[in-house]
Amino acid sequence: MKLPVLQQELWQKQRVYVLENSAFYRALWRGHELPLQLEDLARLPLTSKAELRESQAAEPPFGDYLAASRDSVNRLHRTSGTTGQAMNLALSTRDCAVTVTVGGRAQRLAGLGPSDSVVHCLNYQMWMGGVTDHLTLEATGAMVVPFGVGSTDLLIETIRQVGINAISCTPSYPAVLEKALGEHFPNLDPRDLGLRLGLFGGEAGLDDPALRQRIRDTWGMEPRNANYGVSDVLSNFAAQCEFDTRLHFVAADVLYPELIDADSGEALPLAAGVEGELVLTHLQRDCQPLVRFRSGDIIAVDSTEPCQCGCDGFRFRVVGRSDDMVVVRGLNLFPSMVAAVINGFPELSGNYRIPLDTRPPYDYLPLAVELAVGVAADAGFAETVERAVKKSLGASAKVSLQPAGSFALTEGKTRRVLRNYQ
Repeated sequence: MKLPVLQQELWQKQRVYVLENSAFYRALWRGHELPLQLEDLARLPLTSKAELRESQAAEPPFGDYLAASRDSVNRLHRTSGTTGQAMNLALSTRDCAVTVTVGGRAQRLAGLGPSDSVVHCLNYQMWMGGVTDHLTLEATGAMVVPFGVGSTDLLIETIRQVGINAISCTPSYPAVLEKALGEHFPNLDPRDLGLRLGLFGGEAGLDDPALRQRIRDTWGMEPRNANYGVSDVLSNFAAQCEFDTRLHFVAADVLYPELIDADSGEALPLAAGVEGELVLTHLQRDCQPLVRFRSGDIIAVDSTEPCQCGCDGFRFRVVGRSDDMVVVRGLNLFPSMVAAVINGFPELSGNYRIPLDTRPPYDYLPLAVELAVGVAADAGFAETVERAVKKSLGASAKVSLQPAGSFALTEGKTRRVLRNYQ
């Protein structure tokens, strides 16, 4: 069966299911004609995270968009809360199975297989990235070590003793291991651990060639963007392959994607060269089906042609999150863009923060950057970084240099934009 036909058949069932079982959508769609064709979805209102938060606050723990009976809930997860109030996520047995199937596709695409032993270093404490991503790693046939976060000395010893050759974690986590190696294993180089593959997710920044090269040079492993997802929708539905660093969409039989203009909400074509906010609709979901959900992720579609790896899903890059965007004199800036600049300086550790002490508008970008180990602050170096930001991003910056080790290394998601105002 051709994909468009399958998608349409799935939508016909899902639209009826949602209309019959979701009080949230019956209220949201009141006065709107529910389209029969997927291409007409733009007629329906968008669903925002704020609306889901209000729903859960009014009807805890799952909100009135829970479309299955409480008895059908097979597992509960909670979002990390990085961008706001943590959300409770309900999954049925089928929801869990679909999640593992699609996530397994992504991990296999990134290069993990039965001959590998992978240690999974994401938080298992209710967060979707723990148990769910563990199961997607298992779906590749690899041996999976459920390590979680913390106890970095034990992790290093386990990698050596077991002969682990792959690690699943956030892109910032290797820096935590590097610190532990330097403090407690001074005779060991990161390359001595024998990791060949880094499966990364949960944070932006891996599109930066300088960061990738830094990981290769330090660890001798190949960094892969293996785990892109939106927790409220699906844990992992896109990854890169060995031929292309861009993310491949691998969930077309489960999710229907759209692009919109983040400011106006107007629909945009999902075509090469188009940039916009990713909007997602479940084609298969029991517990908390979402229709036209605003992911908050601004993506750039680079290609809709099949890749040489055999995947025919569209390929894209994540530009940044709309709630992490900082507007400086009309320029939309994202942390990933800043990272691409500072990673070009070997004098810097790559760790940085964007501290915002006042509300917008902003005439310049406040930027605190951390010096690399052994590098002393130079009076003129901050101005050098400022000029690089201006040249690359077009915005003025005020850079403050911080000594090595000033910013805490995180084992989970790292918050880069700090909005310190009330």
